[in-house]
Amino acid sequence: MKDIIEKLEQRRDAAKLGGGQARIDAQHKRGKLTARERIELLLDKGSFEEFDMFVEHRSTEFGMEKQKIAGDGVVTGWGTVNGRTVFLFSKDFTVFGGSLSETHAQKIVKVQDMALKARAPIIGLFDAGGARIQEGVAALGGYGEVFKRNVIASGVIPQISVIMGPCAGGDVYSPAMTDFIFMVKDTSYMFVTGPDVVKTVTNEVVTAEELGGASVHAVKSSVADGAFENDVETLLQMRRLIDFLPSNNTSGAPEWPTQDDPDRIDNSLDTLIPDNPNKPYDMKELILKVVDEGDFFEISPAFAKNIVTGFGRVAGRSVGFVANQPMVLAGVLDSDASRKAARFVRFCDAFEIPIVTLVDVPGFLPGTAQEYGGLIKHGAKLLFAYSQATVPLVTVITRKAFGGAYDVMASKHVGGDLNYAWPTAQIAVMGAKGAVEIIFRADIGDADKIAARTREYEERFLSPFVAAERGYIDDVIMPHSTRKRIARALAMLRGKSVEMPARKHDNLPV
Repeated sequence: MKDIIEKLEQRRDAAKLGGGQARIDAQHKRGKLTARERIELLLDKGSFEEFDMFVEHRSTEFGMEKQKIAGDGVVTGWGTVNGRTVFLFSKDFTVFGGSLSETHAQKIVKVQDMALKARAPIIGLFDAGGARIQEGVAALGGYGEVFKRNVIASGVIPQISVIMGPCAGGDVYSPAMTDFIFMVKDTSYMFVTGPDVVKTVTNEVVTAEELGGASVHAVKSSVADGAFENDVETLLQMRRLIDFLPSNNTSGAPEWPTQDDPDRIDNSLDTLIPDNPNKPYDMKELILKVVDEGDFFEISPAFAKNIVTGFGRVAGRSVGFVANQPMVLAGVLDSDASRKAARFVRFCDAFEIPIVTLVDVPGFLPGTAQEYGGLIKHGAKLLFAYSQATVPLVTVITRKAFGGAYDVMASKHVGGDLNYAWPTAQIAVMGAKGAVEIIFRADIGDADKIAARTREYEERFLSPFVAAERGYIDDVIMPHSTRKRIARALAMLRGKSVEMPARKHDNLPV
């Protein structure tokens, strides 16, 4: 028996070495952790249970039968994050460059299936060179199996992809179908075809970073939802994110103990809005003063900065925040902001996370670039997402809510449950100057008349009371009581239930 146990330990030790010490050292020289080191950082200490440690590929082409390494380039299993079950797979770049073979794919598929059965989140740590060329269509078939399960699990369990090295070809499409993608700055890349192929086909000379680095996907393309400085920070932030997310679509938003009084008053909010209606202020300040302990996990902070999305807690329970940001483009809605917010709203709705919307929006961004870029359809995505949402929706209008953007931002008309306004709120079709120049076009040459008409319009329409008179605003609240009113609203809406018409699925304006 002792000999058998020793042989098992030897096989385990060999499997844990992956591609060998030399390749592990090379991984470290690149500033990257190994697949197993990443798992140790991500999960609670000692909680990891591995599957398929001894699996090897079955390929015999191009001399592959002589190159077999236990695990076949991916480490799979489950563990806990702050006591909550998560499943994961971590690609091992030291074994065949982390490339995907038929058996490699089968390991991922197994853990995907188990995550779905257990109704627990799944996290993929990517560091790989795409399909294993020696296996041809068998590898491509493996990708298809993984993709299919991404779709089946969508909206049922949270799926998170963390790009921690190269991620090319078929490997990029699985992350693209998950709920969140995060990257590591300078060491991770995502692209369908790499720089060499691009040069051959289009004659463009481009570096890996310029083609698909974190600086591209977290800022320009919005493929990634965020980027962090190194492997360690990235994995610690993933632990933090998991704490905000439910295990599945029926478990409800998670709750954590808090010492922050839900009825806390913050008098500094009474002076947050500047006297000049055109002067910006930082909407994140409001979010940080509303959430428990000022803890806010922002999603896509470097993309479409004119809208802020992310997770916080109110009275210990996870809440999604969507907020216009007056510091950037005056908080206007454009194509990018609409897409970013729509995606976030749909995630929160799928997983029963209440949504708080903070509104200061002067309208949609005008111009040919926006119209040619499909602003109408992109704006409709956000409108569609809010109209479709059945989770509790609490809206607070802090200042401007003009035009169609008022409707889109979780107004009462598209499903807002409780809609509050600060006394500084201005709810109208447009700003006073533009409105007066249209209504009183004949008086444009008379400065005094125009000034008088502008004051008249401001007094009549640029206040929350016209909307409140019609019941479109449930109450005009004091800024300092915002956290208390939101907390009470969410508590009241906890049992909200909405029946939607039966259908196979909706037809989102993609």
